[in-house]
Amino acid sequence: MIESTLLEKLTDEAQRDEVQQLVVGAVVAHEGKVLLLQRPADDFMGGIWELPSGKVDPGEALDQALIREVKEETGLKIAGIRKYLGEFDYQSGSGKKSRQFNFTVDVVDPEPVELTEHDAYTWTSLAEEPPVTDAVKDVLEKYRAT
Repeated sequence: MIESTLLEKLTDEAQRDEVQQLVVGAVVAHEGKVLLLQRPADDFMGGIWELPSGKVDPGEALDQALIREVKEETGLKIAGIRKYLGEFDYQSGSGKKSRQFNFTVDVVDPEPVELTEHDAYTWTSLAEEPPVTDAVKDVLEKYRAT
């Protein structure tokens, strides 16, 4: 698992930078592919493909939020958090300054994926150009380089 000192440092930096919403994202890899989820068409940034991700609850540690969000969005259970892949900032649908912290994770079993908040999922080869935002492309580039 990731060291708690790193998680505390990331949280402290976000607070210093006046980030209003903390978000965690997971690169879930299996057999050379990564899991991407498609946002509902009527949602904020509807139709885009993204990493499994979600908001950190008040008082919740980043690693606990990551485990919870991956489970909620995909039904997959995290076996371990391997590496921190960096963060990116964006403005949420409600106008909040948000920062997404991204991690590589291992899951107990990659199937079945059970969607609760998204319209579709795909296992995408990193040899292809993934259909994601530039910020997520940067995260996947960092993952590819590890």
